[in-house]
Amino acid sequence: MDNLMMNNKIYLEGKMSTKLEFSHEMFGEGFYTFTLDVSRLSDARDTLNITVSERLITGMNLEVGADLCVEGQLRSYNKFVDGANRLILTVFARDVRYCLEKSKNPNQIFLNGYICKQPIYRVTPFGREISDMLLAVNRPYNKSDYIPTIAWGRNSRFCKTLEVGDNIKIWGRLQSREYQKKVSEDQSVTKVAYEVSISKMERANKDGEISESEEIEEDTNVG
Repeated sequence: MDNLMMNNKIYLEGKMSTKLEFSHEMFGEGFYTFTLDVSRLSDARDTLNITVSERLITGMNLEVGADLCVEGQLRSYNKFVDGANRLILTVFARDVRYCLEKSKNPNQIFLNGYICKQPIYRVTPFGREISDMLLAVNRPYNKSDYIPTIAWGRNSRFCKTLEVGDNIKIWGRLQSREYQKKVSEDQSVTKVAYEVSISKMERANKDGEISESEEIEEDTNVG
């Protein structure tokens, strides 16, 4: 079980942007949600969903605007929204504390999982190479989290060599991205997608050797 806990690690520093909202109760333990605004190198920021146990924040006065450090795991679950199932991503907190000193990297994630859909390689109208990849990350009790990831440039070309079932380790950041979805001929709605932007990745071959591809992603919001 300890090894599975190491498959999925995320660290965030940011500003609490919504109030605590009760989510659910499990075995007598209450869980709450809120959003955290995490700055990028540019003026942009990512607004990320956090789920936390009431026991973890006992004695803390969590208010909008509080500077927080959050450590935990990125979890996924299906939710029925607007007549369809949607994949929801949330950071399940294992530690929440007031952030007194900021680090140089306020958004870090490591995942060790398996490709569960063939990666999709594409080139944007601006000529940027991108690959979309869905990763299944195991956790205890025979459960898995299904996490969308996105690779850029040289990493995206590396993804073209990957196959379903390959074991991949990735490092990067969790990002939120707004996009427009057409609901009729003359009407669109703004949606938010969440994904892991990959800065470094490794493939573990069947013989245990590591093939590595690495590239620092640009700090930009790309659709």
